[in-house]
Amino acid sequence: MARYVGPVNKRKRFLGLDVPKKAAGKGFKMTPRRRISQYGLQLREKQKARFLYGILERQFRNYYDKASNNDGSTGDTLLILLEKRFDNVMYRTGMFNTRRHSRQAVNHGHFLVNDKKVNIPSYEIQNGDKITWKEKSKKSTLFEIATSNIKNNDCSKWLSLDKSELSVQINNLPKASDAELEIDTRQIVEYYSRR
Repeated sequence: MARYVGPVNKRKRFLGLDVPKKAAGKGFKMTPRRRISQYGLQLREKQKARFLYGILERQFRNYYDKASNNDGSTGDTLLILLEKRFDNVMYRTGMFNTRRHSRQAVNHGHFLVNDKKVNIPSYEIQNGDKITWKEKSKKSTLFEIATSNIKNNDCSKWLSLDKSELSVQINNLPKASDAELEIDTRQIVEYYSRR
């Protein structure tokens, strides 16, 4: 599966996202940019959402189609669908510093969902699900890293984290307000509705 593997901070700057001060570098100069058209703003917002959640175009379009067929706000439903992805849920626990890292852990099959092995990052988590580490994985370096990370990172309110076992209980499904605040879903909806 193809995914963005280029310079992350350069991409963040292009999409208008915050870049850590260290990463900005001393030699970095801001160059004046041309005024962006309405279509350009809509496209950039869609690219920003795809970049943040690490999703390819076809998969993102499928999420949008699913959201637009549901009742309620298409933009809010889209964010909820993205938040319910297994790799994102693991990122939201605070065990991993980036979604890329959580996706890799999921891909490598370190977790059980309701006692069944799941290694698909796009797997949709449901209310009441319980996520645990495989016994073998608890002896891995990754488990140690996750244990260390939870000391510095917050767990989302809609999740319950057992810090000794690093098991996760899904208490409630996420709301749109739990998602990335930088994403303007109105622009994404307008982008797809004009096609």
